[in-house]
Amino acid sequence: MTFKFKQWPVARVQPAFTGLAIALTLTACTGGGQQATDKAAGGLPGAGVSVTPAYALLEEAFQTEVVNIGLEQLGYDINKAKELEYASMHVDIGNGGIDFTAAHWDPNQVEFFENSGGDEKLERAGLIVADVLQGYKIDKATAEKYNITTLDQLKDPEIAALFDSDGDGKANMVGCNTGWACELIIEHHIDEYGLRDTVQQDQGQYFALIADSVTRFEQGKPILFYTWTPLWLHNTLVEGEDVTWVEVPYTSFADQQGDDLDDIETLVDGKNLGFGIAQQRIVANQEFIDNNPAAAKFFSLVEVPIDAVNDQNKLVQDGEDSLDAIRGHAEAWVTENQAEFDGWVEAALAAQ
Repeated sequence: MTFKFKQWPVARVQPAFTGLAIALTLTACTGGGQQATDKAAGGLPGAGVSVTPAYALLEEAFQTEVVNIGLEQLGYDINKAKELEYASMHVDIGNGGIDFTAAHWDPNQVEFFENSGGDEKLERAGLIVADVLQGYKIDKATAEKYNITTLDQLKDPEIAALFDSDGDGKANMVGCNTGWACELIIEHHIDEYGLRDTVQQDQGQYFALIADSVTRFEQGKPILFYTWTPLWLHNTLVEGEDVTWVEVPYTSFADQQGDDLDDIETLVDGKNLGFGIAQQRIVANQEFIDNNPAAAKFFSLVEVPIDAVNDQNKLVQDGEDSLDAIRGHAEAWVTENQAEFDGWVEAALAAQ
């Protein structure tokens, strides 16, 4: 797949294959009252069905819109997406108030999944962004000057003090917002690696805290932060040039990540990041999946490369952050990958 992010026009994506184009035209001409009849008569499988998506961060709206475009081509009406915290989002999916999210982190959010009804009420219906990374980074200059390679070196008060931004002698690590699940994993690592006396996780609004870290970096000051991919930050603080991953001394998973972790890989380019290489999945309401085989099939096929999400997130960070602009980004990506996207829609149509 390609994603070049040129100057994107905001225009509705038209399917390239004739059969679907004809079907969409017929649906548009019939009006809402005729949709259910059209479906029964062999029209689009989503005719007459409204779908409510959700995400937790604006940075997840892009992949959500890519999914929405496919659902629209299958005839579904898309309601305005809900934006709410991950735990609440999972509960709402289980209860049927939301039909799907394209922003479930596996394994980080296993506990949210299970606590919202598990396999009885929800289904992990597809892999939308593969092999997303999480871990800890510091600025490269400090890493090289003090030979810092592993997180447990911060047990040394003198090393920890390098990253002290509030004057209490402890390293200030930019961490996760409450409710993201990763904040609990960070707290587990702080205890597990003996860092409680020398490191504190700074919590609040992640993007405000990380903006302060970028400013500190530009001033030549040491920085320490948790981060993940895909995210615009990696185009701002470039791995290997500006910052570097810091390894953990050994792998230790937190209880809320679940029990089935034997096959979770934490090594990336020879470094143990301490967080399993995660998958961003589509999680959907089970009843919606059971009643909508075409949508379920599309969920199982659609996938957006991590680099495309990184590039789009940078556009959002640079000011193209309205929902209309993000929709335009999604439409442009679909256009550049039209043949494969059309194949996913055709396969979904065949599943109805």
